[in-house]
Amino acid sequence: MAEPAEPAGDPAATWDPKDPTTPRDPRTPLSTYRLQLRTGFGFAEAAELAGYLADLGVTHVYLSPILQANPGSPHGYDVVDHSRVSSDLGGLDAFRAMAGRFHRHQLGVVVDIVPNHMARPTPESRNTLLWSVLYEGQGSPFAHWFDVDWAAQDGKLLMPILSGPVEKCLDDLIIDPNLKASHDPGHRGHPGPVLRYFDHVLPLRDGVADLPLGVLLAQQHYRLADWHDAATQLNWRRFFDIDTLIAIRVEDPDVFDATHRVVLSLVAEGLIDGLRVDHPDGLADPGRYLRRLADATKGAWIVVEKILAHGEELPPWDCAGTTGYDSLALVGGLFVDPAGGPRLTEEYVRFAGGRRSFAEVARDAKRDIADATFTAELSRLTRLFARADYPALGGLTEADLHDVLVELLAAFGVYRAYVTPGEPPPEASVAAVAAAAASAREHLAERLHPALDAVCTAVLGLADPAGDASQQAARDELTVRFGQTTGPVLAKGVEDTAFYRWPRLAALNEVGGDPDIFGISPAEFHAAVGRLAARWPATLTTLSTHDTKRQEDVRARLAVLAESPEEWAHQVAEWHGLAGWLTDGAAARSMQRAPDPDLEYLMWQTLAGAWLIGGERLGEYLGKAMHEAKTRTSWIVRDRGYESAVLGLAEALLADPELTAGIAQFVAMIAPDARVNSLGAKLVQLTMPGVADLFQGCELTGLSLVDPDNRRPVDYERRRRLLAALRADPDQMAGLDAEKLLVTSRALWLRREHPNWFTGGYTPLGCEGPAAEHAVAFMRGEHAVTVATRLPAGLRRRGGWADTVLPLPELHWHDMLTGARHAGLRPLLSELTRRLPVALLIPERVYLAEQERLTDGSSR
Repeated sequence: MAEPAEPAGDPAATWDPKDPTTPRDPRTPLSTYRLQLRTGFGFAEAAELAGYLADLGVTHVYLSPILQANPGSPHGYDVVDHSRVSSDLGGLDAFRAMAGRFHRHQLGVVVDIVPNHMARPTPESRNTLLWSVLYEGQGSPFAHWFDVDWAAQDGKLLMPILSGPVEKCLDDLIIDPNLKASHDPGHRGHPGPVLRYFDHVLPLRDGVADLPLGVLLAQQHYRLADWHDAATQLNWRRFFDIDTLIAIRVEDPDVFDATHRVVLSLVAEGLIDGLRVDHPDGLADPGRYLRRLADATKGAWIVVEKILAHGEELPPWDCAGTTGYDSLALVGGLFVDPAGGPRLTEEYVRFAGGRRSFAEVARDAKRDIADATFTAELSRLTRLFARADYPALGGLTEADLHDVLVELLAAFGVYRAYVTPGEPPPEASVAAVAAAAASAREHLAERLHPALDAVCTAVLGLADPAGDASQQAARDELTVRFGQTTGPVLAKGVEDTAFYRWPRLAALNEVGGDPDIFGISPAEFHAAVGRLAARWPATLTTLSTHDTKRQEDVRARLAVLAESPEEWAHQVAEWHGLAGWLTDGAAARSMQRAPDPDLEYLMWQTLAGAWLIGGERLGEYLGKAMHEAKTRTSWIVRDRGYESAVLGLAEALLADPELTAGIAQFVAMIAPDARVNSLGAKLVQLTMPGVADLFQGCELTGLSLVDPDNRRPVDYERRRRLLAALRADPDQMAGLDAEKLLVTSRALWLRREHPNWFTGGYTPLGCEGPAAEHAVAFMRGEHAVTVATRLPAGLRRRGGWADTVLPLPELHWHDMLTGARHAGLRPLLSELTRRLPVALLIPERVYLAEQERLTDGSSR
């Protein structure tokens, strides 16, 4: 690719994404629309949406990764070649054409990048850099790219690709001397021959093809192993527990340059306006990486996929904020009734026989994950401790050190405590380690408490300097490796295990959420959002992503259960009784309860939340749920009989007319309240401080579950028709789809037409009257007022709004959603929410001035 010209001017010269008082960088989005690119929906197909997305009101299109991924990748996070734009998506010319079409519709482009890892593809030759390392070992010019502990495997790279021990797979290992005839891609630098194992293709060192197979294998720069051995023997860092994704060392300048060259050239060319950074917690030094990226992009808008725990603050990084899971938890919590927590807990414990606290379940799950899934990572830490030679740990056995590390990791409450070797640890990092240590101490024998203290001192980099350079290097590496391990343990232990083991209210079991926090008050919301507005005004906000466990309107439905715990308990008991009489279910229960109580409880919520759901989708979801829970079956050790019983029961219950009628009736009963939650959450998210993100398709009702369910094609033709109908006659809107599209498009239009309102101040507004707690309201930029109804079932039970009012600073207001006009400094909530349970108000004088401007033909 030719070097692009420098962009004209420097829009970032005076802009600070953390300071709302500085002039806004025109590259910064006001709103984004996330598109999941894949084979069959590439750049050309995305470009076709330009007109629709402009009409919807978004300012930027937010794309999943665009670089060359493993062919056929459904998501793009498994990059095999950073040097080119994905040919599967159309290639560079198609990307340019797409960006040009977006620009003609005044749409910018934001792109997702993956600095932490690459694919270990099948065949391996697709990743030419990894292929070189497999061929030449540590002598490869790309060996330093990959985060490998060579000493752990005697200078070899572990390749856990076999179905069993090597000696049992010898007959399936084939030496192919005719590489050129095999048409394998990506074998430059190695003319052959190769070793084949089914679809796997591995290079052979020169001159060894005629050796006996056992000797030949021993001569390679890699060691073949049973795929089960990855958890215990892997000697390279991976993305979480996925050993088909190998981590890269982007902290090396040449690796950074090579992996970012294409994307940065497109930024410089003006074809990309902003970036989303995937999994920054995997990097050796996220802060330093982001400084370098900010410099390289000349201050472009950058957000990071940082999962913040409740109350945790984003470090002072060079970025605009997070990808929005913190805002998702805030907005969702507004629509969950805290009063329903105790009763729902009682019902869940009665049904499932589990524990009352999620924290206990999460801790056990993290311990399981640390002690089994990440044994290899713990072994690497143990080896570093040995090389670092801390006097305070002298005489500690490897087994004892392992136990200390497991308990410390299990107790960690945040993804990562950030420590840079040679620098004092931040207060937040010290506090995070101290909190984990205090919890771990309760689970360790007293004799190990001094070792725990020494380990904490080590991982914070607070130990006395080592007298030997190699020891100090090991100590520095240890602080980094420990930081890279806490996140995977927490993510896999909580999000991908405990969330499936403790489904008291599945709406709360969401990425970035804490199921023990059962709802938040408007005052808590305003305080948190006020901090967000002051510190990270250009952060991303969202309600659904490609990684959420369920989409926003599933959660909105399930939030209703917190207001009706007795009715929910009755329904679950009734459905459970009916399911017990189904033939497949009865047969399964005669041998073992299938599904187990937690999975069954989750199943009923899934049916209610995602109804109307078909058998294929439900079966796929339950399959993932039971494997992630790891209680009766798992991805590693499968119980086929149990799995068959669960899926058989799911199929039978969807075929039972009485059961399905009961589920449909219950969903219809809670639909009015779910509608209130859906529209309220959407309007709050779209108008709160930050850059408002919309996940593909969620301008209408979003009822998808965890991936791959949320990768289903979106019917954009229907959305075009509905949007056109709403623009022609908004008074004819009917149904939640139309209402949600109206709320979404009107809020996005207002943001686009008045950016200063939504990049400026945030003022909480308090309602007054007997039902004040059932509304949340705030003002943006002294002009736009958001009003949303919350806890609708409780509002209905208390008889409605009565004389509850919303004090406003002006006398006359126009609702941008319904066109209604409201007069008075204290309008009644019953009037503001007469047509919709939400309102988006602007002063009537401003509205009339806008209409006059449009009439005069002076609109832009």
